[in-house]
Amino acid sequence: MSASTPAPGSPEGQPGDPELVLSPSETAAHNSAMRIASGRGAAASTQKALASIVLGFELFIVVLIGLTLFGLSTLEPRELGLYLGGGLAVVILVGLAAMRRGRAGIIIGWIVHALMLLIAIVLPMSLIVSVLFTALWVYCMVRGARIDRDRAAWMAAQGD
Repeated sequence: MSASTPAPGSPEGQPGDPELVLSPSETAAHNSAMRIASGRGAAASTQKALASIVLGFELFIVVLIGLTLFGLSTLEPRELGLYLGGGLAVVILVGLAAMRRGRAGIIIGWIVHALMLLIAIVLPMSLIVSVLFTALWVYCMVRGARIDRDRAAWMAAQGD
């Protein structure tokens, strides 16, 4: 059985309106992301859910960049690469934890992306990954904010 919801911004039951049909696994993933992104009693935010997903994936990349810096002996002493990757990983974890409280998580996310771009000074090949994740971050911030605004307008029109 699949869950379906009307398109945001269109009243339910209008003929010709497209419906979004989610598979059970998509519904479960959406519900999990929304539960993680919104703290207890807070309104669900698509922007925060998308930010959490991007930072979660970026956590793995940061750890791998730290291991690469260590393995290639790019920095002297060699362990500095591990400290750099580990430190940025801790900042990402703090950002993920702060995502539930106001805008602090999103601000930390912007800082993480600036630091990721700075790592390219030491490891030039990381610039490709940093630019891709920064572009994904910007897209998710813009698109998530638009979805949240559209949802708020739709909820206000419904009288909820």
